Amino acid sequence: MPSTTTRQQKTFRDKLATVDEKGKRIWIYPKRPEGRFYRARTYVSWALLAILFGLPFLQVNGRPFILLNVLEREFYLFGIHFLPQDFHLFVLAMLTLIVFIVLFTVVYGRLFCGWVCPQTIFMEMVFRKIEYWIEGDAPAQRRLDQSPWTAEKIRKKVLKHGIFLLLSILIAHTFLSYIIGVERVVDIVSQPPTHNLGGFLSMVVFTGAFYLVFSRLREQVCTTICPYGRLQGVMTDQNTILVTYDFVRGEPRGKLKRKPQENGRPQGDCVDCGLCVRVCPTGIDIRDGVQLECINCTACMDACDGIMEKVGREKGLIRYDSYNGVVAGRRKIFTPRVLAYTAVLVLLVGANILLLAGRSEVEAVILRAPGKLYQQVDETHLSNLYTYQIVNKTNRPLNLELKVLQPEGGSIRLVGKPPVAPEGKMAEGAFFVELEKSQLQGRKNPIRIGVFSEGKKLDEVKTNFLAPGR
Repeated sequence: MPSTTTRQQKTFRDKLATVDEKGKRIWIYPKRPEGRFYRARTYVSWALLAILFGLPFLQVNGRPFILLNVLEREFYLFGIHFLPQDFHLFVLAMLTLIVFIVLFTVVYGRLFCGWVCPQTIFMEMVFRKIEYWIEGDAPAQRRLDQSPWTAEKIRKKVLKHGIFLLLSILIAHTFLSYIIGVERVVDIVSQPPTHNLGGFLSMVVFTGAFYLVFSRLREQVCTTICPYGRLQGVMTDQNTILVTYDFVRGEPRGKLKRKPQENGRPQGDCVDCGLCVRVCPTGIDIRDGVQLECINCTACMDACDGIMEKVGREKGLIRYDSYNGVVAGRRKIFTPRVLAYTAVLVLLVGANILLLAGRSEVEAVILRAPGKLYQQVDETHLSNLYTYQIVNKTNRPLNLELKVLQPEGGSIRLVGKPPVAPEGKMAEGAFFVELEKSQLQGRKNPIRIGVFSEGKKLDEVKTNFLAPGR
């Protein structure tokens, strides 16, 4: 039968650290972290926040650098205009991103969560810092929440949540700028709500969602809602680099002043101060082992390094390492699984580059008019009626011209005016193709039609020309 200590060590896997035995939430009061990793994460967060809030205002040739307007099916990435006709490129890019995430997680675990994820950056580097500034460190926050309502408590709570709400409004406006564009957001803000009721309600909904996430949900997003966190358990193995406690060096743990023996083994380096638990934003004890709730934020690493430095022991008791790295003292990163994922990723990236490089300026769809047969033009010529749709993917209007490329000698007679495709729009119309009877070999004859603008061929379409059978 397992010992009491063994049973206690395994109970952490049976429940979340933020939920008690009755299913009620345990509010986390993480101690303010400090150390070299926390400083590095702060600098990284400043850079990422500058990019996040600056990209909607960045333009290329008068067009947004990034715009993901799903409602109007208008997309700009790196200043390149993508239309619904480029959906295959989007699908391939998403597959590439998924494979990259899987590969990255296999090697480095949830490093993305701790350093790059917007949820972590906003929560730990913006909202949490404001909370520390107004309410103090963890013990002060706990005392404030448990104290009766006084003028001082009301002042602090109103100030904190007022700032939280203003930040949520700013984040919501920025988020919508990526979807509908900065100009549209400015219109919604500058006009009465009744003029843009849908946009105004969207602002309210997004503001409320962000405020709820950062004021109440907090770590619950990472531990129970985020799908990436749920998938981590199946993507990591014993060679994955994670925030890891060196149990070989640290156990058996004990207070600094006592040097007990356990099975003839000297006391480990862990002095059981519990600081690694108190700084954790998800409330776990990293010494229990790798856990799904760990977001690799490095707060426990900084806390432990600070203690090790004070007691005169080597840093790195909690560090970036793998399970095998702790047990065997070596890391094996390039496993067969990593190499396989890398090969697939390289192929997908290559396919993305080739497709983007070969992306045409227009996309033409030319079809024979349904229900129409050939027409007799004169004794030597026949004609077929076609419809066309030409999508302009460029940022300028195009004056288009259609030519028969094969067979030679064919001509095109437009129905109506010459096609003009506005920027990012589609030109539609119809035309007749006229061919000499001598050029036709049977009932169905393959032909090629080119789409030109200013003498430059932009696209080529293959279709069929119907004629009398022989």
